[in-house]
Amino acid sequence: MVIPRNLQKPLLDLASSMPVVAVTGPRQSGKTTLCRATFPELPYVSLEPLDIRSYALEDPRGFLQEHADGAIFDEVQRTPDLFSYLQQEVDERPQPGRFILTGSQHFGLSAKLSQSLAGRIGILNLLPPSLDELTHFGRPLDDLWTVLWTGAYPRIYDRSLDPGRWLADYATTYVQRDVRQVLRVTDLEAFTTFLRLIAGRTASEVNLTSLGGDAGITHPTVRAWLSVLETSFICQRLPAWHASQRKQVIKASKLHLLDSGLACYLLGISEPSQLRHHPLRGALFESWVASEITKSRLHRGLPQRMFHFRDARGLEVDLLVQAGDRLTAVEVKSSATIARDFFSGLKRLGEYVEAHKSHLTYQPRVIFGGEEGQNRRQGKVLPWRQIHDVAW
Repeated sequence: MVIPRNLQKPLLDLASSMPVVAVTGPRQSGKTTLCRATFPELPYVSLEPLDIRSYALEDPRGFLQEHADGAIFDEVQRTPDLFSYLQQEVDERPQPGRFILTGSQHFGLSAKLSQSLAGRIGILNLLPPSLDELTHFGRPLDDLWTVLWTGAYPRIYDRSLDPGRWLADYATTYVQRDVRQVLRVTDLEAFTTFLRLIAGRTASEVNLTSLGGDAGITHPTVRAWLSVLETSFICQRLPAWHASQRKQVIKASKLHLLDSGLACYLLGISEPSQLRHHPLRGALFESWVASEITKSRLHRGLPQRMFHFRDARGLEVDLLVQAGDRLTAVEVKSSATIARDFFSGLKRLGEYVEAHKSHLTYQPRVIFGGEEGQNRRQGKVLPWRQIHDVAW
């Protein structure tokens, strides 16, 4: 089943001006389906089969001449040497939207494309569907904990698969195999332990020393593994926001797994009901909110520009989104009941912003696990299912 994706309009817009457009992202996020549905007139060529890949690598000029009128090249991370020949091809015929490329982000695809095709390519990122996109599958999304436990990979919804079994296969087939190949990891047990520790630290500040000690690996190894997991869109790190740019970059980042279903699998949560009383339910909900806001921005072709806030006096705010002169601050509460203290941190942060960054328009928001929102004097309270009613 092909569902509408929010990235389709930015994809069409970019293809109207650039001769090459690349869509990158994690495996199984729907990149191929989106590109084939958006550009049905272009022939589709997968570079995964060995014979096609060998043709592209051994005779790149002949391969591109065969597709001189344009094509969708899938899994292009398999043929990075093709990019320099593609540069020459589009320089001779810079027709907009001529070549559409897709590939898995964790192979460093964006950096290689940017180096080889600078000024000739537009790059977009596609994550698994956001909550508003998942509704198009026609599957009920009435229960928050089922949504979090299931995650958002489209194949689960399209084929009505068992999420626990599919995510187990995904973790083994893609996360462990592909990421381990990139990192040349030989100790599977250590890497599996590291993945589970990452899941257990979702929505927490990153402490590389502590993480390395618990996983039994060195500080440089933690840094390398975490970096690849981040560029693979398995997790994301949100930097700390501060009025001083210098201070902003030295504060600890906050870690979030990008798919709540994968996080639940790594944590051994075997059914949605376990989430209701799980000690990490609040952290998993916060990471889900962070992921949905990330998708909202990336799928509109916008930069991420997301942060968290913590100061030495104990003031913490879960998420901040800066768009131009607008700063949206978000507190995330898994409770289904609105409490008076939900806005206490947001109020104090508003005072801080007014004192140090008064040119910013400050917008406080609360996203909670209930069903009915409120427009309070202190800010707007959004139920989880209305997270995409806001233009993040």
